[in-house]
Amino acid sequence: MITIPYLTALTTYFSYGLLFAYGKIRDFSRSIIDRLFPSSVKGSAPMSLVNDDFYIRRLYNRIQDCFGRPISSAPDAWFDVVVRYSNDNNKTLKRTDKVKRCLNLGSYNYLGFAAADEYCTPRAIESLQRFSASTCSPCVDGGTTTLHSELEECVAKFVGKPAALVTGMGYATNSAIIPVLIGKGGLIISDSLNHCSIINGARGSGATVCVFQHNTPSELEKVLREQIAGGQPRTHRPWKKIIVLVEGIYSMEGELCKLPEIVAICKKYKAYIYLDEAHSIGAVGKTGRGVCELLDVDTADVDVMMGTFTKSFGSCGGYIAGSKELIQYLKYACPAHLYGTSISPPAAQQIVCAIKVLLGEDGSNRGAQKLARIRENSNFFRSELQKMGFEVLGDNDSPVMPIMLYNPSKIPAFSRQCLKQNVAVVVVGFPATPLLLARARICISASHSREDLIRALKVISNVGDLVGIKYFPAEQKEHQEDGALEQD
Repeated sequence: MITIPYLTALTTYFSYGLLFAYGKIRDFSRSIIDRLFPSSVKGSAPMSLVNDDFYIRRLYNRIQDCFGRPISSAPDAWFDVVVRYSNDNNKTLKRTDKVKRCLNLGSYNYLGFAAADEYCTPRAIESLQRFSASTCSPCVDGGTTTLHSELEECVAKFVGKPAALVTGMGYATNSAIIPVLIGKGGLIISDSLNHCSIINGARGSGATVCVFQHNTPSELEKVLREQIAGGQPRTHRPWKKIIVLVEGIYSMEGELCKLPEIVAICKKYKAYIYLDEAHSIGAVGKTGRGVCELLDVDTADVDVMMGTFTKSFGSCGGYIAGSKELIQYLKYACPAHLYGTSISPPAAQQIVCAIKVLLGEDGSNRGAQKLARIRENSNFFRSELQKMGFEVLGDNDSPVMPIMLYNPSKIPAFSRQCLKQNVAVVVVGFPATPLLLARARICISASHSREDLIRALKVISNVGDLVGIKYFPAEQKEHQEDGALEQD
C-alpha cells in the first residue's frame, strides 16, 4: 500500500484541477465560436466518448511526446530513438531523419535476448529461410510446424508442467483463455492490481468477479470465506468453480507475489490458482523458472501457469502450462488457438534457443551469467535509487522498479529531461495508474554494464533534484562521498 504525503496529494489534486478547469474553459470558448460561426458540414456522431475525448485533447496531447517514441535499432542496452517535433502544440508529432543514442531503461529486455545473440540469432535466421516469416494459418488449420511442437514441449519442461499451449500474442493469452476456463456460475477472485489483459479476460468470462486488496493473503482469505458462505447471487447455490488470479511480478509495482501464502489459502478453500508470470518467467529464480522457483513453491500446486515470451526471451507470444487434460481442452476450445495465426516460426525458434541458453544446452554458461547479472543489476540499481532519496516500489530481485512522480507536471518534466541527457525512460500516469500515483517505470536488463547503470543513476539523480521527486532524505554516506569527490 502506497502512503502519499499529504502535501504531495494536495498539490497533485490541485494540478489536475487546474488542467481540468483550463480545458473546460477552452472547450466553452470553442463552443461559443462554433455557435457564432456554425459549420455547414454536418458530421457523424463522435466515435470517442466525451470524457475520453476531453482527456486526450486537454491532458494527454500536452505530453504525448513522452509516449510512443519510435526507435530505429534493436532494444539493447543502448538504442536509437527517433527525434520528433511538433508545429501545433503537440497535437501531431512528425518524425525526422535524426536519431538520438540513448541508454535504454524502458524495454522489457530482461536477459538481453532482444538484440543479436551468438546462439539464437543465426538459428532464427535459418528458421526464417526454412519456414518463412509466418504460417499464415491458425494452429488447427496447418499453422503447427515441427518448431511449434518443439516449443510447446520445451516450455512445458522449462516451467515444470506436463503440457503447454503457445499463442501468438501475450495479451490474448489472458483475455482469450480465462473465459474458456470459467463462465456463468463461477467465481473469479482477482488481485486489485492485476494487468488489463486479466481484467478483460475476467469480464468476458461471464463469471462473478471479486477483487481482493493487492498482494494481501489475509484479504484473499476473507473474500474467499465470505463468497463461499454466501454462494451465487440470488440463488445462493455453491459456486461451480473458483479461480484466484495473481501475477508473479506486478508490472506497475515491481512487487513479487506472496505465492506461498496464497497457495496455502487456495488449498484450504479448494480454489484453483491462475498465475501470470509475464514479467517473472526467465527473469527471477536460480535457473530463470520464475517466482515458483524463487519462492520455493511446487509448480504442481499452481493449476494454471501463464507467461509471455516478450520480456525475458526477446520474442513474441505467450503460453499456458498445466495438466495434459487442461491443455488438450484448451486446444479444442480456446479462440486464440482455433482462430489466431500461430506464432511466427522465427519467433518460435528464438524462444527455443533462449530457453536452451538458460538451461546451458548451448554448451556454455552464458545463461547462468545472464541470470546472475540481471539479479545483481536489479538489486544494485534499486539500492542506489533508494539511497538517493527516491520513493521506489517493488521487491529485491525484481527487474521492474517504479519511481514515484505523483504530480502530473512531473511526468513530462522527468521524461524530457532524461531524454535530453540520453537516457530513455517510460513514464506512466492515469488511467494506467490511479490518478495520484503517476510514476516512471525503470526496467533493468542483463545487457546493462555497471558503467551503464552508474551513468543512468547520475542522470536520474540530477533530474530528480531538478524536478523535485526525491521524497525521502538521501543517506548521509552518499553526501560524504560526494563531498570527498568534490575535494578531490
